[in-house]
Amino acid sequence: MSDEHVRAHVHVSGTVQGVGYRANTEETATRRGVDGWVRNLDDGRVEAVFEGDPRSVESMIGWCHTGSPRASVDGVAVAYEEPRELDGFEVRW
Repeated sequence: MSDEHVRAHVHVSGTVQGVGYRANTEETATRRGVDGWVRNLDDGRVEAVFEGDPRSVESMIGWCHTGSPRASVDGVAVAYEEPRELDGFEVRW
């Protein structure tokens, strides 16, 4: 993991679907200059990947603990991976 560019693979559990979590994640990541993607999983969790400078990625992980205003987050699991040089942020379906 580079000190200049990191990748975090995140799984968020709780009431995180149907509450604007993905849209809010995309908006927040874009505003913070973080690349990656976010999607809903069939088991009710949200999965996201964040890439960028360590401070911005860590701020996104912190944000995930609260998420969108209507969300109720129970847990955030994070795994660090080798960056893949993503460009931009998207909601995946």
